[in-house]
Amino acid sequence: MKVILKADIKGVGKKDEVINSSDGYARNFLFPKNLAVEANNENMSKLKAKQNSAKFQKDQEREEALKIADKLSKILLKIRVKSGENGKIFGGVSAKEIAQELEKEYKIKVDKKKIDLKEAIKTLGIHNIEIKLFEGVIGKLKVDVISE
Repeated sequence: MKVILKADIKGVGKKDEVINSSDGYARNFLFPKNLAVEANNENMSKLKAKQNSAKFQKDQEREEALKIADKLSKILLKIRVKSGENGKIFGGVSAKEIAQELEKEYKIKVDKKKIDLKEAIKTLGIHNIEIKLFEGVIGKLKVDVISE
């Protein structure tokens, strides 16, 4: 019997997956526990509509990420810090500070976890930073760290 899973079941399949199961397993376990529904025409069309909706949503998010990546490539973000001799910074510029400055200056909201910094920036000058906006979409941002 073909069934559509409503939840992830270990060893059986993932949510919204169509699987073949034995009649007894489906009727005595999956259906009573509301873990699956029969894969009839009505349920299959609902599943197809749900998948199309999810794909459309994902495409919209990707388009938005591409627009943000385009904006980021044109920005030179200036961050003022206190520094000592030889261009050494007291502390460092973290991903959190970069995200806050981007939102304050350009109204672009980026999660600090998506900013790809191996470690805090500890020198003055221009630094190229990558921001992971979406699957396969990486924005490049130039950050100019200047002394106060």
